[in-house]
Amino acid sequence: QLQLVESGGGLVQPGGSLRLSCAASGFTLNYYAIGWFRQAPGKEREGISCINSGSSRTNYADSVKGRFTISRDNAKNTVYLQMNSLKPEDTAVYYCAAHPWGSICKIESRGYDYWGQGTQVTVSS
Repeated sequence: QLQLVESGGGLVQPGGSLRLSCAASGFTLNYYAIGWFRQAPGKEREGISCINSGSSRTNYADSVKGRFTISRDNAKNTVYLQMNSLKPEDTAVYYCAAHPWGSICKIESRGYDYWGQGTQVTVSS
């Protein structure tokens, strides 16, 4: 069974940090581009970051640029999202997704074939 599993979410105070992980089972992430998306209650899903298969391309939404960093460790079949300087408006369920065109990096959701179940991030004092 092909699965993506996110972990690392939780409750953090404003200004704090979290690192999310996206691990694959049943397939290798090496050839896929990976995107991170989030959805807050009552809002549409937002693409926030992506990385291509060779880590040569990354992209970030303006809302997280300079605060979030995406990376991948293909040996561990895992992609990470380091989130610093978190704000209450970052509160959302965070999802990772895999796109079969490994060379691309795009933060719109069309074309992403595999999705994880999400991990909750809550930023609150």
